[in-house]
Amino acid sequence: MTTSSRTLTEWFSAFEEEAFRLETLDDYSKSGGVEAYQAFLAGAEPPQSFRSADWVTTVRNATDAGKRMYRVHILARPLTDYLRFELAWGYCRNLQAGEEFFILDTTEQENPIPDAPDFWMFDNRTVASMSYADGKFLGADLHGDERLPEFTSYRDNAMAHAEPFTEWWAKHGE
Repeated sequence: MTTSSRTLTEWFSAFEEEAFRLETLDDYSKSGGVEAYQAFLAGAEPPQSFRSADWVTTVRNATDAGKRMYRVHILARPLTDYLRFELAWGYCRNLQAGEEFFILDTTEQENPIPDAPDFWMFDNRTVASMSYADGKFLGADLHGDERLPEFTSYRDNAMAHAEPFTEWWAKHGE
């Protein structure tokens, strides 16, 4: 059920304090940055279109305005090719724009939130649950107060069990 007059894209400009993302999948390869992913697999340099992507501007505009954008990715090693790309190129690029990243590594521990979906949460009041199939983004359902406790619990549990990306990457990065 949609409970917001804003679209997911509009929320990235409209949020006032923080935007949180939970990533639970090992493959988002058909959801954007396809050209960059292919370049990564080929051992090439990141294309200019990847380095200057609209997402970088969105993040920079938000963080320059004092807003927080952060995410937790639940993953296990060994990393898929896509995760190696996302972490090495995407996360490292987005860190420079001010986005914060955390890793909940389930390689040696159980996933504390195994049923959590992918989602964005804006200002602790609006949630967009994300749908994917075979690495392709299918859409988002916006939720308001009725499901907020559920998604807040997912976020809080993920953050409680995650470590900062830069620390995790120093130990496990490729």
